This record gives sequence, C-alpha cells and structure tokens, in this order.
Amino acid sequence: MPEIEKIALFDMDGTLCDYEKGLSERLEELRSPNEPVFLPPILDNAPEYIKTRADLIRASEEWWANLSKLKLGFDIWDLAEELSYRRMILTQGPKRNPASWSGKKRWIDKNLGQDTDVTITRDKGLVYGTILIDDFPKYVERWLTWRKNGVVIMPANLVNQNYRHPQVTRYDGTNLGEVKEKMIWAKNRIHNL
Repeated sequence: MPEIEKIALFDMDGTLCDYEKGLSERLEELRSPNEPVFLPPILDNAPEYIKTRADLIRASEEWWANLSKLKLGFDIWDLAEELSYRRMILTQGPKRNPASWSGKKRWIDKNLGQDTDVTITRDKGLVYGTILIDDFPKYVERWLTWRKNGVVIMPANLVNQNYRHPQVTRYDGTNLGEVKEKMIWAKNRIHNL
C-alpha cells in the first residue's frame, strides 16, 4: 500500500491572516466620532448599518490582499515545514463575495509564494489532510465529522476560547512543544483518515 501523503491544511482568516485586526482597524477608520465602537468578531448585535459597512469592507479585494500576518498561525506554518509536512491552504470562499477569492490568492502569493497549493471551498469537510490548522469551531467540527482520528491545531482567539474537543489542541503562543508533539504523532500514524 502506498504511503499516505502527510498534508497540513492551513486556514487563512484568523489563522495565517489577522482578519479581526484588519476589520477592526477599517471599521474604526469609517466610524463617526459619536458612533459606538463595534469590534469583530462580535458583530451579531451590531446595528444593520455596521454589518453593511463590514460587508462593504470585505467586498474589497485590496482589503483581503493586504491583511497582516498572524504570528500564531505562522509559528505553526514554520513548524509544519520543519516536520516535512506538505503545507496547503484550505480557506472558505464566501458565496457572494468573489473579490475575497482573488484577494486571498493575492495574499497567498505575496506572503507564502505563488507556488503555494490552495483550495478555496465552501465545505472544508470534503478536503483530505493529515492535520487541520483552523481557528473556527464550525469548520473544525465539519472537518472532524469525517475524520474520527483527525488532529486539529487551533490558534487561540476570543471566538474559540471556550471550545474543547479531544482531537483539538489550542495554540496560544505558549505551548508550541505540545503542538509539535501532536503534529509528530499525526505524521507518524499509519492511517490518517
């Protein structure tokens, strides 16, 4: 039986890209002096005009292409290279925002190189990988649905601070050794599905 390729799937927003910082800064630039401050990721209770403003920001290809790097994600990216994983981007593509797709690709080209493998999907659960690096619990759950032995590394943030799952290791910048152990364990298993 051929050896299964060891693939590390990396999310972008909130994992490699500082999505929340980028959206917060842009919302602040557009805020009038008397408006209250609404910060991501908690925009659910914001008025409709704030949600519309956030949608307009996210409709910009330039905004996506120029998000800053997120250190937590790049710590894991570098570790995956050290452990000889094939690193691939697995990012969700918004249905009604084609500019985000091209903006994300431009970000990848600029920050990771044009030869970086990328899958833009609506359903991360359909994509094979040895491990998934993703900050968003909903996408993690979907991926784990089909991988009873799957391993997930989750960059820590406010949205996932209370999330717990036996197959998920949260990385907060202080436990890279634990993350490395999980990644080595996943890489050395015989079956990774």
